[in-house]
Amino acid sequence: MFFINVEAAVYRGDKWLMIERSHKEEHAGGMLSFVGGTVDPEGASSNILERTLRRELMEEVGVSVHEKTTYVRNTSFVLPDGREVVDIVFLCEWESGEPYPNSPDEVEAVHWLTTDEIVSHPKTESYLHDNIREADRLRNLPKHSTNEQETYRSC
Repeated sequence: MFFINVEAAVYRGDKWLMIERSHKEEHAGGMLSFVGGTVDPEGASSNILERTLRRELMEEVGVSVHEKTTYVRNTSFVLPDGREVVDIVFLCEWESGEPYPNSPDEVEAVHWLTTDEIVSHPKTESYLHDNIREADRLRNLPKHSTNEQETYRSC
């Protein structure tokens, strides 16, 4: 079985909402990351990924995003204890709230950074480079591009 994790690539203007993960976190403690979290079991459910994304954004940093989101990419990884995780990233436009570390056990700091600042930051992992580059590419596409197959989900 996999754990399902969702992450929000939240942008405002030309900057991205990034968190510095708590050193208490078992995965990527102290590193930069998008806001996100694990999907909780609910039984039969609709829009569980989007609802999880909204919940995590509010719980961790106190922000809301616009309803429309765009699927960015998915990856998988294995935690130190052997649990396997599927990670799904969504592109989200910031709507309201000034981000702050609302959950100190998960978030040590909050930053608004450009793509270049993220890629060159010493606290980024290679998977974040790939995620931010793809999110940035999708963000910069014309809104009604026919060359890209985009998946919109309400969040």
